[in-house]
Amino acid sequence: MKIKKNDTVKIISGKDKGKKSKVLQVLPEDNRVVVEGANVFVKHMKPKKAREKGQKIHFNAPLNVSNVILICSKCNKQTRIGYKKLANNKKVRICIKCKEVID
Repeated sequence: MKIKKNDTVKIISGKDKGKKSKVLQVLPEDNRVVVEGANVFVKHMKPKKAREKGQKIHFNAPLNVSNVILICSKCNKQTRIGYKKLANNKKVRICIKCKEVID
């Protein structure tokens, strides 16, 4: 998967289209990512004991990775991701637009 945790991404489809935010979690087996403040759902919890109150829990549900695009930290544009091998045979991600290495 080309998107990693703590990358800044822009949502390109869905109800949160246009939002820019940070990736909190990557789920490669499901091809999904959890993005901060996007795809927020509410879960209603019943009280477990008597005299307890019920709760509403807000959580970020996972998005499909095809619905987000990476924002390059160097050129600050949305970009696709390429790969390049360095001299020490280390494979790194690069920005397709500015050809800079993405950490």
